Amino acid sequence: MITKVDLLKFSITKFTQCGSKQVTLDEIANTLGISKKTIYTFFNNKEELVTSSLESLLNEYREDINSVVTENSNDPILCVVLIYEKGFEYLKYFKPSFIFGLKKYYPKAHTLFEEFIEELSKKSYKLLKQAQESGDIKEDVNIELIVKIYFLRIDKLVFKENNLFEFYSKNELFKHLVTYNLKGIITPNYSNSYFE
Repeated sequence: MITKVDLLKFSITKFTQCGSKQVTLDEIANTLGISKKTIYTFFNNKEELVTSSLESLLNEYREDINSVVTENSNDPILCVVLIYEKGFEYLKYFKPSFIFGLKKYYPKAHTLFEEFIEELSKKSYKLLKQAQESGDIKEDVNIELIVKIYFLRIDKLVFKENNLFEFYSKNELFKHLVTYNLKGIITPNYSNSYFE
């Protein structure tokens, strides 16, 4: 029998690749070889499934972020680079319709996503501020503004009318949206392998 975890993993994959509105509970049940009734033993409705699936994905990313910060605590700039590199791994599988559909059809899931983006930007701010205080980022750089311009809404930038992942490689997007921007604010004495 299918577990709740299996159902969540399958659902978030379908929702992010096809858009949450386009995927029906019947389709999920048929693909998994279960009855729709089985889905209702775990979730009361589709919005609850979408929200729980997204929450599961975001928690997985949170774990990745915490691991990155723990393993690289002595280099906050590298932490920011690695956090967003992981983020790009997740984002490249998202269809724009998934992100836009959350706002339109699933307000609880949309709120969850927005709160996560805000949490991520606060973590980026804290790490970059730490780097600035240790002399690795130029003194005159406004960290709050940097985070707002470059990190707060990367998802909106990537998923404009045309999905940038359809036109550019993940690596090229990552370099232009993360690495090159950070390279412009670091002091000459700082370096890591991403900036060479």
